[in-house]
Amino acid sequence: MQTYTERDAQTTLQSLPGWHFANAGIEKTFQFKDFVEAFGFMSRVAILAEKANHHPEWSNVYRTVEVRLSTHDAGGLTDKDFDLARAIEGLLST
Repeated sequence: MQTYTERDAQTTLQSLPGWHFANAGIEKTFQFKDFVEAFGFMSRVAILAEKANHHPEWSNVYRTVEVRLSTHDAGGLTDKDFDLARAIEGLLST
């Protein structure tokens, strides 16, 4: 499994608006109308993550969801992280 350097990640992140490199992972903060909308988003992401067998680190406070992706068994970023980030973004475009 190939891991990405920060430089490689920065190039790939150009196609993922709002995501940024931090702490050997990629992160994004999402804002929603209210808690119910935020929780619904998390539920949809949970289904994607389970299917991919790749689970985010995240937190939720009221209408804010912070997501961090990193492949722990690879010790950094891999295609799994960028694939899940793209799938998460796909949820928002529907």
